[in-house]
Formats: sequence, C-alpha cells, structure tokens
Amino acid sequence: MGWFLSFGDFSYIVINPTGSGYIADPLNRPNAGYMCESRNPFVEQAVQYAVATAYATFDKSKDELLHKLLLQGLDITILGSNEFYSYRNQIEALGLPLTPEALAALPPFTSITFNTGESNGENCRPEVAKTGLGSSAAMTTAVVAALLHYLGVVNISSSKDQHQEKKDTTDLDVVHMISQTAHCIAQGKVGSGFDVSSAVYGSHRYVRFSPEVISSTQVAAKGLPLQEVIIDILQGKWDHGRTKFSMPPLMTLLLGEPGTGGSSTPSMVGAVKKWQKSNPQKSLETWRKLSEANSELEVQLNTLSKLAEEHWDAYTCIIENCSRLRSDRWLEQASEPRQEAVVKALLGARDAMLRIRYHMRLMGEAAGVPIEPESQTQLLDATMNMEGILLAGVPGAGGFDAVFAVTLGNSGTDVTKMWSSLNVLALLVTEDPRGVSLESADPRTTGITAAVSSVHIE
Repeated sequence: MGWFLSFGDFSYIVINPTGSGYIADPLNRPNAGYMCESRNPFVEQAVQYAVATAYATFDKSKDELLHKLLLQGLDITILGSNEFYSYRNQIEALGLPLTPEALAALPPFTSITFNTGESNGENCRPEVAKTGLGSSAAMTTAVVAALLHYLGVVNISSSKDQHQEKKDTTDLDVVHMISQTAHCIAQGKVGSGFDVSSAVYGSHRYVRFSPEVISSTQVAAKGLPLQEVIIDILQGKWDHGRTKFSMPPLMTLLLGEPGTGGSSTPSMVGAVKKWQKSNPQKSLETWRKLSEANSELEVQLNTLSKLAEEHWDAYTCIIENCSRLRSDRWLEQASEPRQEAVVKALLGARDAMLRIRYHMRLMGEAAGVPIEPESQTQLLDATMNMEGILLAGVPGAGGFDAVFAVTLGNSGTDVTKMWSSLNVLALLVTEDPRGVSLESADPRTTGITAAVSSVHIE
C-alpha cells in the first residue's frame, strides 16, 4: 500500500511502510548507482526536519509510538516529472522535431540525462541536465509534506479538493516553514524561497521572509536539540507575504528551453551583490526602477483579471481579436470604453515588461553577468513581435536557462513553431494554482487497486 503527493504536474513522492529503513535514490532512475555515490543534502535535511517536527509537536506520550513507527523503516521513492529535466538530446536522437508533441510522446518519468564535459582540462562529474524549474525545492517540499502527512502532523488535502479555495492553510503553513528551513540548510544559505513557497501553495504573489526567522538553526549546529529548534521555527515571526495571484483568463504561460546550458544562479547573484557594494547609488536606482516596473506589471495583470470578471463579453472579444494581431494594431480593435480599457491594460502590461527587461539588461551589464544574454534578447524581441503575444522574458535570475512568453487566445501554437525553428523547445509545463496535494493513485500507473494509507499517532 502507498500514497502519493503531487505538486501541480511536477513532482511526486511515494511512501510505503517497509522494514528496510532505506531511503531510496532521490530520482529513482536507472543511473541511480552513479548518482548515489554522494549524499543528497536536500533529502537528508527534509527527512531530518520532518521527523524532528513530529517529535516536537506530539505529546510526550506519543513519542514511543512514533519511535516504533520509525523503527519499521520507510522506503521513499521520489519521482521527478519530465518538465524538471532536459530531454532534447533524446528527442533529437529519435529524429523528432523540438516540439511539445515530441516531448509529450516520452513516457512519464523518463530516465534522466547528464550534462557531460571537462573542466580545466580534467574530467568532471556529469551533472543532471535540468530546465531550471526549482527541482530541489519541489523535492524538498515533497519529502517534508509526505512525511508530515504520513506521521500525522498535518493533513494534506486531496488534489480533487484543491479547486475549492482553502480558507484554513494552517497545515500548509507548517509544511512551508519546515520545507523552507530544510531547503535553506541544504543549500547553505537563505535564498528567496519563492520556489518552495510555490511548491507548497501554488500560484501566488510572494515576498520573502526575513532570514532571522530561521536563525535558531545555526544554534542547532552547536548542539541545541533539533526539536527545540523546530519549536522556535514554528513559533517564529514568519513575515513573508503571500497574496492570491493567477494569470488572467484566456492567457497561456509558455516556457521554452533554449538548449544552451543552464546558468549558475549563485554565481550570478554573487556578481550582482558585488556590483551593489561597489556602486550602491546606481544599483539602488536600478533596483527601484525595476521594482516599479514589476509592480506595474502586476497591477495591469490584476486589472485584466478584474475586467474579465466584470465585463466578460468585452474582454473575450478583445482577447480573441488581439490574438490574431501584432500589438501595434490592438488599440484599433476597441469599439467602446470597456474594450478600450482591456486594450490599455494589455499594452500597459507589455510596456511594463519591456521596462523590466531593460533594467535587467542594465543590471547584467553593470555586474558583468548575462542576465538577459544577447541571444535571449533576439529571441524575446522576435517573440514579442509576433501576433497575439502579450509579453516575453527570462525567468528567475535570468541567464541561458529558459525563456517564457504569455500568449493570448490560441496564439501559443505559432510561438512553439517559431521557437522550434530556432532550436528552442517549448515545455509542457503550465501555470498551476494548486500547491502540494494528496493524490489518489500512483502517477506511474493508469490505475491502482491498493488503498491509500496513512498513519496518525493518537
């Protein structure tokens, strides 16, 4: 028997009670023996902090039951969805075009590939070829959420119930706090945390938490019992911001993999921080203008969502018409004030995105890192000049990892064809409002006969 948790369409975890006490290879792939030569800190910290959370939150009377349960051992299998990894080499080897259809033809959880090469003339260890979607954060969240649910600390809702808006997020908040902490410890620093937050809650607007909230973990390294650290974390002042947000109706978020190799986010961030220290006045001005453009884009997208809700007929008419035209002809499609409001919001979003890209390029040039490389600039400009394209850019910290576009109506098909002609593979991933949820079946199979099981310490 087993039960399964998912994160939108991305990451799954299967837990089966066994007597082995063995933590399986985190990727459960044929090349596992090669990868397991080294430890995986994300899995280790996720397990350690999840189990410690159970001990910290249960009454002392339940400690013995929990201890007996853990002595039975756990066989943990983590499945990484295809969208986390690059399969362009397999597609090209099969002689197939770089299209979403070719990617969809691959079996789910296909064996991963590796980036191979040499460093300084010496052979270096191959790395997993990833698409930069935050696989470590999703994996950490998967392990934490699964163990906390299995041990009865939280009750994760079914994916079937997630279409209803959650009013009580107490259990998800516990998963979020422990996942963020474990992920920070595993990577050795406090990052933005947005990737963990999206894995827990789904689509939303996020403002990072103050690093001080997990400062007690540093004390744990000096001998403080981990259970006491967990209590501090759960009772700490988590000041992160989380606001409801999603794409406006009739719009599609596309993600493309250029295939030029991933960028090192830590090194790029380090270069930007170095520039900030060397030129604080200029960097502050650039950050301010970038923040203003980001806020403006959010305002325009929220405006579009509101217009869709209040004036659906006018909204759909404009989206349908503009999906077949370039942006310089959108305004002439409006024949009355409500339609004009929709077009102005569309053009406002485009203008904000162009300013975001401009300031990101300035930042990259000043810091000496390719936040929006020239090759990406050419691709993004060509994309934004197509019919029905609202905006395009580089996600995350920028670099060569990926590009994204937001399309109107059915215009996305033309984008994927154009990207394919330029050796860019459009991925199958889409925006998903769901966060971590309990699945009723093994994602590797079309059906399951075993009942879903869970253990609660009472």
